[in-house]
Parts: sequence; C-alpha cells; structure tokens
Amino acid sequence: MSSQYVADAPVRQWPVDCLLLAAACALVVLGLVMVASSSITIADRSLDKPLYFFWKQLAVLVGAVGLSAAAMWPGLAVWQRLGGPLLIVGIVLLGVVLLPGVGREVNGSTRWIQLGPINFQPSELMKLFFVVYMAGYLVRRSPEVRTTLWAFFKPVVLLSIIGALLLLEPDYGATVVLFATALLMLFLGGVPLLGFVGWVIFIGAGMAALAVAAPYRLQRLTTFLNPWADPYDSGFQLTQALIAIGRGEWLGVGLGGSVQKLFYLPEAHTDFLFAVLGEELGVLGMSVVIALFAVVVWRAFRIAAAAERAGHWFGAYLAYGLGLMMGLQAFINIGVNLGVLPTKGLALPLMSYGGNSLAVNCLCIALLLQVSRETVERPTRRRSGSSSRVSGESA
Repeated sequence: MSSQYVADAPVRQWPVDCLLLAAACALVVLGLVMVASSSITIADRSLDKPLYFFWKQLAVLVGAVGLSAAAMWPGLAVWQRLGGPLLIVGIVLLGVVLLPGVGREVNGSTRWIQLGPINFQPSELMKLFFVVYMAGYLVRRSPEVRTTLWAFFKPVVLLSIIGALLLLEPDYGATVVLFATALLMLFLGGVPLLGFVGWVIFIGAGMAALAVAAPYRLQRLTTFLNPWADPYDSGFQLTQALIAIGRGEWLGVGLGGSVQKLFYLPEAHTDFLFAVLGEELGVLGMSVVIALFAVVVWRAFRIAAAAERAGHWFGAYLAYGLGLMMGLQAFINIGVNLGVLPTKGLALPLMSYGGNSLAVNCLCIALLLQVSRETVERPTRRRSGSSSRVSGESA
C-alpha cells in the first residue's frame, strides 16, 4: 500500500458524540429511578398508585425520544430557517397562557395550558426556541454583532419582551436562564467587550430591581441566606432539603430510604429531586450527577468548537447555546438544593419529574448530536464541492 493512499485514507469517526449520548442516557435513567423513589409515597397516598409518576415520566420519555429523532431528521438547515417563526410562536404561546380561562394556575403561577390530559408549559419551549433564533441571528448579523452595539441591542429588546411575559406568569427562574444564556451567546459571538459589560450591568440591575419589587421574590432572596431563622414557614423547603442532604453523608441511607420525601420535603420529585438523591445516595451519588452534567456541558462545547473549525457556524452557536442553557439550569437547581442560591422553580434537566422539561431537554441533546453528526460529515461534503456553510446561513 502506497504512502499516498495511506495519507488520503479517511479517518473513522463516530456519526454522533457517544460520550454526550452516554452521559445523557445515564442522567435520564438515574432520573427515572429517583422519580420513582421520591414520589412513591405521595403517589400511593394521593392516587393509590405508588408508581404513577414513574410510569407517566417513562411514557413522556418514550414520546420525547421519538420526537427527538424526528427533530434530527430534516437537518439543522431547516431549524435555522425556522428560527424566526419559532420565536414568534413561542411569544404568542407566552401571551396565550396569560389569558383568563386559558392558563392553568399551580402554586400561584400561571405557566401551563391544559391540552386534554397534557399540561403544556410554553416557557420550556421558549428557552429552546430563543437559542435556535439567537444562533441564526449571530450567523446572519456576524459583522454587525462584532462592530456595533445596535446589533447587540436588538436581541436584548426581544429578550425584554419575553422576560416581561415570563415575569407575568411569574417565572423568574426561566427569565434568569434565558437572559444569561442569550448574553453569553452574544459574548461568544464577539460583541464589543465594553458594550457587553455595560449591558450586563444594566440588565443585572434591572433583574435585581424586579426581584426587590416583588415581596415574594425578595423573601426568597433573603431566606436562603439564613433559612433556619424561619424553618417552619419561609425557610421550610430549604431547611428540609439541607436536612435530607445532611442525612445522606458520604454514601447515603440507601435507595428508597429517604425520610424527607415522606411529606416533609415539598416538590420532592420535581424541584428538590437532587436533595432526595443526596439523602439516599450521599455525596457519592451527588458527585456522579454533577460529573455527568459536567460531561454534557463539556461535550456540547467540544462539539461547538469542532463545528466552528469546520465553518459550521449555525451549529457552533447552537451547540454553545444549548450547552449553556442546560448547564445553567443544572447549576441553579443544584445550587438551590444545596442552599447556595435563592429558591427558584427550575427542574433538574433530564432528571426531575415534568414532561415539558424532559421533552425539551431531550430535544436539546438530539440537536447537539445532530450538530456533531453534520460536523463529522461536513469535510466530505466540502471535498465534494458543496458549500462549507449550512444551507441558508447567508440569509
């Protein structure tokens, strides 16, 4: 075999990022186990069906996997072209959920639309839709974003409209995640540093003013600093979560052995799933979960960097945005459970009970895998004479 033939031989690459897929699958499986464990008592008492929440989450997972496979099929060029229409749909849905008689109120928040047996949460889709739109915007307006503040200002105006709708629900957690993800994507897109810092300070001050303006938000911000000052009222959730994690110590009390889930810790299978996991699986289990989320974010950024090198700019910005969004949600949820961040109604991605969150995060993983696949295939298409950019990037 000649040396020229060896040099030209293609290097075998997997069509998708196997590490990302393995980490995501591990989080989903562990999440199903913990949903079953943390909800079994409340499901048995209120519904006489101990595994009700487990089977419902599993059914959503099956549908989410099918939906994710369908989302990968048309390719990222279609997603790029649909960025604007999807954003409009998301804004309309956020408005619809606020209409009297349409939105469903749970625990003082109107975030859901009842569609038969399904509770649809537009804010979860809005986060994904805005990341898709922002990735396309950074490609279309790349020269402007890098040289003018006006290109930075336009998405901030859209963010403000969306944030206002989210705060009317209210959903402060989704607002924080959306703003932080969008601002970091703009930073990665190359916005002028001084202008970026100025807008971050301005937006941060605005978010702080909104938090202080609402008594319940201010209470949440101050309670987490010393939840033991009022452990039976404003600090109840956090103190119960800290007791759960403290009981777990290094190796946990054993799967199914949590005491705090027995009507002590509210939202044990949703917002505070991580606390129950800490009680049952200890520091070891919590460390495994944190490591798995670190792998997801790391692989998302590696996929983005590879796409950037290949000239796949929409895929690169999309992967950065999805990695940031999932990483921020996991960071905030874990921080809340550990008592280092104020309480917010954010689910732990891929793990907490909740069909909307699970489905959207499965879509995020699917889109990351699609970026990985198209990046691997891109050099072959470029050698064959096709464009080095995704169709529609110049639009």
